[in-house]
Amino acid sequence: MKITIIAGARPNFMKIAPIIDAIKKKKSEGFDINYRLVHTGQHYDKNLSDTFFEELNIPFPDLNLEVKSGSQAEQTAAIMIGFEKELEQNPCDLVMVVGDVTSTMACTIVAKKAGIKVAHVEAGIRSGDMNMPEEINRIVTDSLTDYFFTTSTYANNNLVQLGVLESNIFFVGNVMIDTLRKHENRLKQPNIWNNLKLKEKQYLVMTLHRPSNVDEEYQLKSLIAQIVILGKDFPIVFPVHPRTKKLLQGLDLNFENLHYIEPLGYLEFNFLVKNAFGVLTDSGGITEETTVMNVPCITLRNSTERPETCEIGTNILVGNNPVKIEAAFKNLLSGNWKSSKIPELWDGKAAERIINHLVEIYRL
Repeated sequence: MKITIIAGARPNFMKIAPIIDAIKKKKSEGFDINYRLVHTGQHYDKNLSDTFFEELNIPFPDLNLEVKSGSQAEQTAAIMIGFEKELEQNPCDLVMVVGDVTSTMACTIVAKKAGIKVAHVEAGIRSGDMNMPEEINRIVTDSLTDYFFTTSTYANNNLVQLGVLESNIFFVGNVMIDTLRKHENRLKQPNIWNNLKLKEKQYLVMTLHRPSNVDEEYQLKSLIAQIVILGKDFPIVFPVHPRTKKLLQGLDLNFENLHYIEPLGYLEFNFLVKNAFGVLTDSGGITEETTVMNVPCITLRNSTERPETCEIGTNILVGNNPVKIEAAFKNLLSGNWKSSKIPELWDGKAAERIINHLVEIYRL
């Protein structure tokens, strides 16, 4: 059984790492299973790509398509052209895509047109917000996928409602949490810890990159200003995504307690999250990690494709609504944050379940 695994952007790397480990384990047990790793190059900042291969002990890819930046259409086209050539030169039995980035959708389309089956890890999640490029990627990918590996019963239900056969849906848990569980004892204090004189549970972490938050100058300025004022008693550490960095240039957003830093690697960033008093983010993946690490998370979005992080996790949605943001800060600062639990099957064994299912499928 030959599997071609696709990675394209930061969240993908944390998801493929445990899958590769599970494949190697199965192969060591005598099963005929091999993989080829294709990196599309959708993220090309070292701290958003190469660092993750080094830190998570992922073998460097067999091929890097190096598509780099561009519009959605330009990236999609470049990935499809490059991946079509890859499949012609290196045929496989299955293409495995993870998450919901442009690479996920583009490689799924190419694989299906080449007559190759597709497995989608993190299938079935939906935000209901068609303004999110990721939502379109999810819909297209799941409309073509053959084997659906899900993180929650919410995702299962979404797929059933779309008419997917339940026999093709496999509730396996969350591979992101596999990676977190494996490396939580290796989390590494970043240099800025001492530089900023940070102390455990006495600072906030913020990330922003969604177009709804960062694309409009006034919106971005007012959002950051409110957060800085509400969090005035805390240092706020802001690793700046390359997309956001461009938009911040020229804006007068200098505050004494706001600290802009370069993007961090996986081990350093999650060290900051684990030890933070709270996190403010518009990232879906970070809400999963904060839930497992029991860190209060204020999510600057109006919808989420991960409702379990809100219903039983540490996450609360506020969008960019000033009233909701202030209310969330009030609960955070008063120590009245909601209690939380870890979602079902977020136990560090999702990748093993995925590979076990695939071995059984290809035995039939």
